[in-house]
Amino acid sequence: MLRHFGVKRTYAHNLKLAVLLSLIAGFVNAAGFLGFSALTTNVTGHAALFAEGIAKHDWKMVRLVATWMVLFLAGAFTSSLIVIKIGHNARFSFAIPIVLETIILVFCAFSPLVKYWGFSGNFFAGSLLFAMGMQNALVSVISGSVVRTTHLTGTFTDLGIELAQLRTDSYAAQGELLSRIKLRSSIIFFFMLGALSGAYLFTYISFRSFLIPASMLCFTLLYDVFRLNIKRYYSNFRYGKKGK
Repeated sequence: MLRHFGVKRTYAHNLKLAVLLSLIAGFVNAAGFLGFSALTTNVTGHAALFAEGIAKHDWKMVRLVATWMVLFLAGAFTSSLIVIKIGHNARFSFAIPIVLETIILVFCAFSPLVKYWGFSGNFFAGSLLFAMGMQNALVSVISGSVVRTTHLTGTFTDLGIELAQLRTDSYAAQGELLSRIKLRSSIIFFFMLGALSGAYLFTYISFRSFLIPASMLCFTLLYDVFRLNIKRYYSNFRYGKKGK
């Protein structure tokens, strides 16, 4: 799901990637908003806050929101740079950004404890924006810009275009078009499901809810890292027994 790049990727890989990471992004968006009073998966809303701060001469807000936007950009830059430096075709080049994102989510889960060390809610919100910037860039690089999981504006737009094309395109193009519609619909559905889950669980278990997306990322990483080795071991074991 994560370790395939370029021509090695299939529609099934992109669909699994979209489902999992959209679910995580939706969860983080809702839990982050409830926990830190900030949108943490995109920068569109922050642009309006930035403009409002300038209009009201609220320079503290301007500096804060500008920092958040730069952190999202820095996350995207960091994730892309890591993959480029390691190499698109290198095995597990995705692992470092996923590990960093997991660490940030665990860090936010224990935010009530580490706040006593001087960290503010704005610091944690910025950390989540950095993590979501990394995730968005990583997904885009892995899928060849087919999948984006941290916001829905572009996804709704693409879905609307493709639904219109479904009525006008030739019959030969319908299969590919339906696959794209299924992918966009999955991203929207699982982002919303993640947001609902994040809001519901944060209400009951507070900041510990961030451990859930962190656990999902850990499972995914371990699955992708060890799945190939397990398959090889099983194949060797099976064919070895046949040879005997």
